[in-house]
Amino acid sequence: MSIFERYLTLWVFLCIVAGVVLGKIAPAPFHWLGGLEIAKVNLPVGLLIWVMIIPMLLRIDFGALHEVSKHWRGIGVTLFINWAVKPFSMAFLGWFFIRHVFLRYLPAAEIDSYIAGLVLLAAAPCTAMVFVWSRLVNGEPMFTLSQVALNDAIMVFAFAPLVALLLGMSSIIVPWDTLLVSVVFYIVLPVLFSQVWRRLLLTRGDVALQRTLAALGPVSISALLLTLVLLFSFQGNAIVKQPLIILMLAVPITIQVYFTSSLAYWLNRRFGEAHCVAGPSALIGASNFFELAVAAAISLFGFESGAALATVVGVLIEVPVMLSVVYIVKRTQGWYLAGAE
Repeated sequence: MSIFERYLTLWVFLCIVAGVVLGKIAPAPFHWLGGLEIAKVNLPVGLLIWVMIIPMLLRIDFGALHEVSKHWRGIGVTLFINWAVKPFSMAFLGWFFIRHVFLRYLPAAEIDSYIAGLVLLAAAPCTAMVFVWSRLVNGEPMFTLSQVALNDAIMVFAFAPLVALLLGMSSIIVPWDTLLVSVVFYIVLPVLFSQVWRRLLLTRGDVALQRTLAALGPVSISALLLTLVLLFSFQGNAIVKQPLIILMLAVPITIQVYFTSSLAYWLNRRFGEAHCVAGPSALIGASNFFELAVAAAISLFGFESGAALATVVGVLIEVPVMLSVVYIVKRTQGWYLAGAE
């Protein structure tokens, strides 16, 4: 892991502090940036999101989809978790914790927005960061690559309907036109652009691709951190008034990670899949494409929304929670192999 990836939680925390302070000291420039919109898409954030997403999508080779059949059990388990379990279990956890357990401690006007942010986070399966987690558990690289490529292909078509369904079940009105614009702007176009760029780089050899990825890695994370500064410059007042909001939003996200990773890990063991596949399967099933979730939350509900804050909390806890899952997967390898046999 690079220094940016290893200490992502620290950088996010510092961005929270910087955003809150700057938003209190000089709110005018940030409100001006927040008003630069076309079709409800904020232009500064749209540019930053593209800088975030493109380097991650550049790593994905859709040509690896032919590898899917080699690990069909692991692929099946991960798809089941990503698309049939995780979004729905998060909708339930959001309903349980936000509408009931923590209801009296949260601003009433943002309850629906918090739940929407949690749903957006769960409906976007992880992409590039999972390559890091897979490497840490000695995962099968071709399984990881083919699974991520398949998830991205599905996400192009399934993300908008799934989000609309779950938010509709929660009685949260989502403008379909804004949601579709978000999908095209933050999924379809970046995927097409990254794959064309990838092909052009590979014409000069794999070394050119790896050199470009290495150069863009810090740029991608830096764009994410700058986006967080913008977000928290708007969220500052709410956080200063109720700092425990972040902790309360982290509870359902953390439970979700451990629940989905455990279920995926156990199902792979139950079906006799190899540990080198079960590890990344559990990690892909648990982690999120938080860059997309943040972008969609801003487009649908705005900078100052509870939805944007909820997705950012997902970024805040991503690294420590996922590293704990990596630790569990590695420590339980003996138990896993005994059961798989």
